[in-house]
This record gives sequence, structure tokens and C-alpha cells, in this order.
Amino acid sequence: MLGDGEEDSSRDADTYDGEIDEVTWRGCSMEEIYRNLDPFELDHVTPVRPTDSHTVLHHYPIREDETKPPKPLKSHPKWDAFHVRLPCSNKSQYPVVAEDGSSTIENRWEMIERALLRPIENSHDLQNAILSYNTKYQGQWNFRALHTLFEHELDESEATGFFEDLLPRVIRLALRLPDLVQAPIPLLKQGKCHAITLTQEQISCLLANAFLCTYPRRNTLKKKSEYSTFPDINFNRLFQSSGSAVIEKIKCICHYFRRVCPKENDRSNVPSGCVTFERRAIPLPELPNWSASGKPLGVTPLHINSSGTIEDQGEGLLQVDFANKFLGGGVLGSGCVQEEIRFVICPELIVSKLFTECLRPSEALVMVGCERYSNYVGYANTFQWDGNYVDNTPRDSSRRRLCHIVAIDALLFHQSSHQYREELMLRELNKAYVGFFHPLSTVAPGVASGNWGCGAFGGDANLKALLQLMACTLTSRPLVYFTFGNEELRDEVHKMHTFFIENNVLVKDLWATLKKFHGSKSTQKDLYKFLYNELHKLKRSQQERVTKSETIPSSDISTAISTVETKEIKALSPSKSLSPRPSTSLNTKRSLEESQDLFASTSSESENSKLTPPPKVSVVDLSISDDSDTDLMLVAVAESACANLSPTIKHQQSPQQQQQPNKAPEAAMNASPGTAKPRQRTLLEMLDQTYNHVTGPATKRYCITKSHQKE
Repeated sequence: MLGDGEEDSSRDADTYDGEIDEVTWRGCSMEEIYRNLDPFELDHVTPVRPTDSHTVLHHYPIREDETKPPKPLKSHPKWDAFHVRLPCSNKSQYPVVAEDGSSTIENRWEMIERALLRPIENSHDLQNAILSYNTKYQGQWNFRALHTLFEHELDESEATGFFEDLLPRVIRLALRLPDLVQAPIPLLKQGKCHAITLTQEQISCLLANAFLCTYPRRNTLKKKSEYSTFPDINFNRLFQSSGSAVIEKIKCICHYFRRVCPKENDRSNVPSGCVTFERRAIPLPELPNWSASGKPLGVTPLHINSSGTIEDQGEGLLQVDFANKFLGGGVLGSGCVQEEIRFVICPELIVSKLFTECLRPSEALVMVGCERYSNYVGYANTFQWDGNYVDNTPRDSSRRRLCHIVAIDALLFHQSSHQYREELMLRELNKAYVGFFHPLSTVAPGVASGNWGCGAFGGDANLKALLQLMACTLTSRPLVYFTFGNEELRDEVHKMHTFFIENNVLVKDLWATLKKFHGSKSTQKDLYKFLYNELHKLKRSQQERVTKSETIPSSDISTAISTVETKEIKALSPSKSLSPRPSTSLNTKRSLEESQDLFASTSSESENSKLTPPPKVSVVDLSISDDSDTDLMLVAVAESACANLSPTIKHQQSPQQQQQPNKAPEAAMNASPGTAKPRQRTLLEMLDQTYNHVTGPATKRYCITKSHQKE
């Protein structure tokens, strides 16, 4: 089960695609999506080049043979708030209490070396070794999942092989950290466009340290801790989580290490490529003015498929990671949906958790070059590791596999009706636009996406499909949309897209109509019916205006044109253009289904409460608002930020919110009755609660199994 996996068990992509294409897709063909070119012919990003906004951690240019990893870059180490605090730093100190009660400060890396170089014969020895340099968590960490795997799931020979062969290789790789990473790794901080390129060998070393829980200052749950706005990176939470999917995720990780960790006298299996992680942020003035866009939605090619997956059928396209704002979501916990699955079959993505601060509303993370190592079947609680995968994706001139993934986080809706509010739809539109933005002047490749933010996050797939279509239209990208087995959704979206084509519906037309839906008292299932009716009215009205304009005296034409031009100029402000150029910070300073939000509220409002249309209030723009503002809106109290609250809105607030109107938004979100320290449980427990309790038919995706491949 944990063998080397030399055999290529990947499917015959061409044959399988041909079979599913005959029955399961609607819209244009994949050839049209690829613009009748090779799937990998169009460029997504520029080649790697070190700049002030792109940190390259290997020697540039690469002079080694393609079979050998690039050499690490040497630079002065840094131990500060702007760089990863590496465990091998001589400034990484740890207090040690002796038996007589006296305490001393020791070099933590020396403690790590002593602990890991001792004999480790079973999972309990491994736990004790890890706790010896994490003594603060004695009695708190219990690696139950690790014990279950090696004591019950694997047979004796497999367990013995891990502790006698694979674990020593992982330890040797981890302890090479001072040699493989000799330059400081910058943190990808909020609001700053920056990119990092590492070699696959460097990533494997960093992940080996994460597996052994060596990173300092990354375990505390305190709200004001240094890394409270970063994802967790040490694997302790995965080892102590419960559920069958956790065991299978550990199998994926072990398989990855068996593939990449060098053997004692053989380094031929060490990967020789590179991976780039780029944080992308677009400021508010350069985001689109959706109300002014005259682009027709019908010009965007749409291929919508009820079968297949983004990672399998989306080759050569920009593949969407349905991300948590804390990258990886529950991958190091019990979570096992779209993002988590992608991270464990491509474990190099997990290293993004080491240096990526949580995403803001107008930010995304682009990951270029990761390799896939595992096959899988199932989803959520049915997920299973399914053997080795040999990734034959070609590489670019910078040694990165031509795999381009963009992480965009959707909002969590405890009450489904909230998602149709204008400010929340605008937030999702802008988030998709930032993720889909194409920084090059060349033709943009297509996007491979699906039910982003639906299922456990409460999003309406019919709405999210339209929002992503709008974002693709403004970024001039074709869209490949996977409905994960939902044929009804496939046909509804395709029918709507056909309607857009036949009626020349513009982006601004759809946006104006969507904004009316929340106040229409229509139910979620009536969204498309509402859109058809309103867009028909809009088009008739536009046609009547055109007919009337034909009867205007010639002397009035110039006046009418002048008036229209003036209105258009005002409508374009502040973005100034329909397809804005990238920001200076993005251009010249270049650098899974859903994941439960780490800081999401667990409170929800009654679905049966009678809501009346809210009064006209100032719109809070989520493209620049703090995450706490976003959370506040998600429980329908955004109006509390305005001067005057109506009785209707006050009625929707909780008693605590009415009594404490000036309470900090984040505290309001995290508050729950009878909980003294609500923030304490968010990092460990709230991330996983959705996966344990919410897995319905709407969140299930179509998974390719060997039996499917034979059909």
C-alpha cells in the first residue's frame, strides 16, 4: 500500500475524455476552449526571474542538468516578522526544565536533532520524539490517527517498513534544512503582491519538517499570537484528528515522501523541478465597475460538464481551488473536500500554508508547477487513497510543470438568502475577477471551475456559475464548468448561457438584474425564472428606447448623445475602464468542494424568520473591507455600520448585538452563548465542524474510479 509505486496507474486521458464528451457536456467543445491550439500552448505567467517582488530561492539561471535539482541560493538569514522563522535558525531557542526544577534555554534545532536521531520503532516513539521539542503540549497532543494507521490499518510488514525505511529517510531529509534552504523565505503578507519560487527538493524538505512538527511559534491558538493570521503548518492536528478520511490523507502524504525522499545511496528519485507561489492583490480603483461593462456574456465560450474533475479534465487551464481564506482549509485536520483533496494528492501545495497570510477580499494565490503524486476515489467521508499517479504534465522554461492553480475563497452563508445581497455578490465577483485576471498581453487560457463555495458553504451553484461567467467575460477567458454529477444544473446553466447569446445580454444587464433579486421576495429556486422575466423586460425596454430614438429630430440628436456620454463617464468611475490594466503593484512589482472558514461564526439565523426588504443604506464595499466586516454582513447586520438602523434590521440582530452596537465585529462573530473563550476553539474545531456534519448530495462530486475508466 505504501510501496514505491513505480507503475504508472494514471488513466488514458484521451480515450476517457472522448467517452464522457459524447454524453455529459453542453456548450462549446474543448477544442474551442483551447482556441484550437495545444492545451499547453498559451502562457499563463511570465518565466521565473528574480526581482524585488519575486524571491527565487535557487541559483538563477539554472545551470544543472534537467535530472538534477537546482542549487539552493545562499543569502543572509533573517529572524523577523517578515520572513519564515525556520527551526534551524540559531535564534530558535526553547526553555528546558530539568528534573531538579531548574530551567535553561537551549538551541531548539539541537534538541530536534537529538530527538529524531534516536531509534524510533513505532508511532508512540514518534509522538514522544516530537513532544520532546514541543514540551508545552505534553498531555494535549495525542496522535490517535497515527496510532490507528500503524496499529490497525496497515499490516505488520507495512508498519515495519515505514519505521525502518521511510521514516529515517524523512528525518534525514528534514535535517538537511540548513543546507537546502540557505536564504530567508519571505512571508506573503496581506496587501502586497509578491511571489516565491522554490525547488521541489526544497519543498520536500520544508514539508518533512512540517510532518515532524518542527516549526516554532506555529502551534498556539491565541488570538494575538504572531501567526494568528496564518494557516497552521505543523502536522500535529492531522495526527490527532479522527475519521476515515484522515487515515487516507496520511497515506497520501506517506506516499509522497516515499516518492521524493532520497534513499541512503540513491538520489535518482529526487524531483528536479520548481514551483512558484504568487500572492495577487488588486486595489479597489482598478477593480471593474460591473454596472458599466458593455461586454456581452455570450462572447465567453462555455463548456459545462456533469462529469469529470478540474484536476483531470482541466489540463492546460487555470484550475480553481475552492479555497479557504486560510490556505489549505482543513487539509491538516478532518476536512476532506475539494481543496483538501487537491492538497493531499499534490502535497507541494501544502507548503503554501507556511508563508501565506490569510486572503483578503480582493486577493488570490496563484500556484504554478505543482506535481500530482496520488490517485484517489470518493469524496469527504468516502475519500480513499487509490495508488500512485505519474504526472506527465510538461514543464515550462523555468522547470515548472504547466499546472496553474488559483486559490480563491468564497463566503460562508449560514442563511442562504444573504448571498443575493448586492454587497456580497460584489465581493464574490471581485474575488473571482482577481483570481481570473490575466497579467500578460497575450491571449488568456481558459478557466476550469465548478460549484465554488456551494455545498457546505451554503452557496447557490446557479448564482455562482453566473458570477464566474461574468468574471471570465471581463478577463476574456473561456470557462469550463464541472457540475460534479449534477445534470440538472448543467442544463439550467447552459440554457441560461444560450439565452444570453440569443438576446445579447451584457454584463451590466445581468448585474443590474441580479441586484434586484434580493428585494423581490423570490425564493432561491426561482432565481433563473426571475432573471428570464426581468431580462426580457429590460430588453423590451431597451428596444423601445431605440425605436423612440429613431423618431428624435436631428437637432436633438447631438444633445442626446452628449447626455449619454456624460452618464457613461460617471458610471465608469472609479475604475475608469471596463477592462482595467493590472495595478502597478501587480504589474511592475510582480512577484478544495469548500473548506470551512477558520474564523466563521457558528451562529445562524432561523430560515423561517420573516424578512422584509431592507431600507436603502450605504453599501460597504467588501473589496477593501476588513474580514470582520465581511463576517458581520454574513449574519445580515451590515447595516449596523450605518448611522440609522431600522426596526426591521434591529429585529434581525441578536440581543447581544442590539445591546452592544459598538462591539467589535470579530468579537460579535465569534461570540456564542455560554462560551467564555470562543476564539480558543476556532482554529482547531471550527475548521472541521462542517465536514463532520454537512455532507449532502449537493456537495458530492463525480469521482473517477477505475471502474468508470473501463466503461
